[in-house]
Amino acid sequence: MRENNEVRWRQRFDNFKSAFRQLEAACALDEYSELEFSGLIKSFEIAFEMAWKTLKDLLMYEGFDVNSPRTTIQQAFDSALIGDLSPWIEALESRNVLSHNYDKKIAAGAEFLIKGTFLPMLGRVMETLQMRAEKK
Repeated sequence: MRENNEVRWRQRFDNFKSAFRQLEAACALDEYSELEFSGLIKSFEIAFEMAWKTLKDLLMYEGFDVNSPRTTIQQAFDSALIGDLSPWIEALESRNVLSHNYDKKIAAGAEFLIKGTFLPMLGRVMETLQMRAEKK
């Protein structure tokens, strides 16, 4: 079972890397059409989803019992996989709001958060996971 969990987290990590690259490309634009802006938000949602699920799979491989995004994020913080808990909780809440409700005012603030907070946060966990993948 442990071997299956290792394969699973590494496969999920590959998916996260692809989603992160897509988010980086979306963040590189200076201006957005309405459709491109929707793509930025969707790219964030997917990258965030892949990030927490990669963390979950790695933590399960390491013997932790985590299931929900919130418990996964907390354990990732406790295990020093992420350095700051607050942007992760903010990203989780933003992902929930953005994926279930479209409000132009909320969406407008999302660009600032995605580019200024969430992209760097996901980049840091990408580096941490890459180092972990290279160790094992």
